[in-house]
Amino acid sequence: MSLYSLSKLIYSLNRDPVAKAQFLSEPAKLADNFDLTAEERDAFVSHDVGKMYVLGVNGQILMHMAALCGIEWSDYLQRMRDGVKTHGPVREGIYAMTTGTDEKVAGA
Repeated sequence: MSLYSLSKLIYSLNRDPVAKAQFLSEPAKLADNFDLTAEERDAFVSHDVGKMYVLGVNGQILMHMAALCGIEWSDYLQRMRDGVKTHGPVREGIYAMTTGTDEKVAGA
């Protein structure tokens, strides 16, 4: 259920102007409204796109958060690659890696 909560939080940034404004001013306070693990919360608050990708967040919603954070497209893709190198294979979700970290990152 936790991946769902993190994904729902990121999705809310695309749909809810209040959530977007709070994200820009107080991301930790916004995160407190969702049932996240400490690892998920830290990744969200620090805008760690690579870590959130590894945690299983869908790239289609994650790219909108990255844009909101001012992350350019090529840097976004690199951050996902770096996330896999740093944190290991994608753990959950549709991008879950079952054969190790040598796989290409989706969209790369």
